[in-house]
Amino acid sequence: MIRYRVKEGKGVEIRKLRGHHLLCVHGFQGMGYSPSFIVKMQEIVEQVRDPECDIWLEVTIGFDEACSACPHRGEAKCEADEDSDLSVKRMDANVIRHLELEPEGTYRKEWLVRRTARMVEPDDLDTLCADCSWLAEGVCKEGIRSLREAHGITGETKADRA
Repeated sequence: MIRYRVKEGKGVEIRKLRGHHLLCVHGFQGMGYSPSFIVKMQEIVEQVRDPECDIWLEVTIGFDEACSACPHRGEAKCEADEDSDLSVKRMDANVIRHLELEPEGTYRKEWLVRRTARMVEPDDLDTLCADCSWLAEGVCKEGIRSLREAHGITGETKADRA
């Protein structure tokens, strides 16, 4: 596997992003947990979706920049409900494993976007994001579908090949 390494320095922007947020950014439609969360997520989404924006993403299991604006962020864990911290960390790990990444690895954004387009199909979210309350909205699956189309990946899916 190709892993990009970068030393943070002058002119290099590194953003920290949870594993499951690697998928959320493609379907984000302005919904969120609070106005401040929506603003922060929109800022991240704009950078990830902008093909001219050359940033690096540190992929993590646990809190990221979007979480800094979430009203459910506790001191050390997500406090949306009793099981939420374990649930979101499980989603992070699922996505990182699916994309064959290293937790806490730093990757060029464009490489991660292309990798996501190639390796994630809309129906994969049923497993990768099984506990997500936003999954039923359908925006994430549509976002992955649009991402794949934008990268010229259409037609046959894993289900078709089975």
